[in-house]
Amino acid sequence: MKKKIIFMIINMNVGGTEKALLNMISEMPKDKFDISILLLEEYGDFQDSIPDYVHVEYLQGYNQIKDIINQPLHLTVIKLLKSGMWIKAINFMCLLFYTKIIGEKSPFIKYVLKDFPSFKTEYDIAVAYAGPMELISYYVINKIKSKQKVQWIHFDVTKIGFNKSFATKIYKKFDRIFVVSYEAKIKLINLLPEISKKVEVFFNIVPSDLIKEYAKRGSGFKDDFDGLRILTIGRLSKEKGQDIAIRAFSQLINDGYNIRWYCLGEGNSRKEYEKLIIENKLEDKFILLGSDTNPYPYLEQCDIYVQPSRYEGYCITLIEAKQFFKPIVTTNVNGANEQISNGKTGLIVNIDENEIYLALKKLIENKFLRSNFSSTLAKENYGTSREMNKLFNILEG
Repeated sequence: MKKKIIFMIINMNVGGTEKALLNMISEMPKDKFDISILLLEEYGDFQDSIPDYVHVEYLQGYNQIKDIINQPLHLTVIKLLKSGMWIKAINFMCLLFYTKIIGEKSPFIKYVLKDFPSFKTEYDIAVAYAGPMELISYYVINKIKSKQKVQWIHFDVTKIGFNKSFATKIYKKFDRIFVVSYEAKIKLINLLPEISKKVEVFFNIVPSDLIKEYAKRGSGFKDDFDGLRILTIGRLSKEKGQDIAIRAFSQLINDGYNIRWYCLGEGNSRKEYEKLIIENKLEDKFILLGSDTNPYPYLEQCDIYVQPSRYEGYCITLIEAKQFFKPIVTTNVNGANEQISNGKTGLIVNIDENEIYLALKKLIENKFLRSNFSSTLAKENYGTSREMNKLFNILEG
């Protein structure tokens, strides 16, 4: 009999978390697993990438509570008062004061979800996959029946809004807590030592054969540039550090190098970055390519890969760049030292535009160093069985 597993996530937007989920599902034998994905929103370009044998569910009624969940609670109270919904406003006002006193939102989440029915299907494993969203952790624990429950953490708990009080109460109810790097594990346990026995590292899955196959399906770069191509993949947002990259790149251009820097991804910082590109006179040199669900032709064709992030959980695009044997420069974020051997398979620098500039200058000028990094990366083991067995072992008890 197939084992039933459900993953709960926000949406299928193009991002590392969503890609990691799709990669993991691709490694789960479909003759052994009955797989479901529960989405809060019917949204995201990766929806079309979900295999047709995977059941896709949507949390009915989420649109009615989305604003209440995401906006500050006092704004909901004001809106209800203006609408004349006095009793509901008073209830929310009481919740507001109570959550302020205890320092976390679980009573509020419980109140908002009180009329949501529990799932009728029972699973072998239910996974809160989306990371820091309190709603998802609470829903998996309280509204989904399963023999085992797993919390997945893809982020740095010291950087992104992590509610220690909420986590203390809810995480102890999970059977297993997976984090995506050893550094992330240490930080979580430092905050919540009482759950240490449940915490295990599960590196993001990147099936080498699959991404090499996808690299053959797209066209990649469409210009006829004959210099060195630098590539960065990630959401256009402050945490991904493209602004740092633009300033570092400006210094390299001033040095006269024949280079272009391409950024794959979309996000709410696009206008800010477009302005910064214009200010530095880089319009035809620092290229924002937009979003693409298949970044692999670009990875295969680029000369250098750079990850300029301010913080990460465990950067999946670094794993992908490694599997295309690309010389890499990355900032010293969570997991960087677990993915890159500094000076042997890439360069790890501080989160600083000048350090990125100097590292890239070294790679641009030293063709032998680039070749050496690529050769060393080609010898690494990129198998996925060790990580997948961690999930399979839960099913076996």
